[in-house]
Amino acid sequence: MNLDPQKIDDAILALLQLGLHDGDRVWKTFDWDAMNRLHAKGLISEPVGKAKSVVLTEGGMDESNRLLAQLFGED
Repeated sequence: MNLDPQKIDDAILALLQLGLHDGDRVWKTFDWDAMNRLHAKGLISEPVGKAKSVVLTEGGMDESNRLLAQLFGED
């Protein structure tokens, strides 16, 4: 099956909202390729390193909130 990386990125960015702590930090427990794409889009801080979390940028936080509501919100 062919998967759409944009849809995967959208779902992961939305789900990162569920793991928020310390204001804008999230655990980096998702697929590394997707996390690297989110970083390349300027939505999260650098995912490579010893830290177990990344920071959502201001734009990443806004987009994450929007996608969480769009993909998983009740009507």
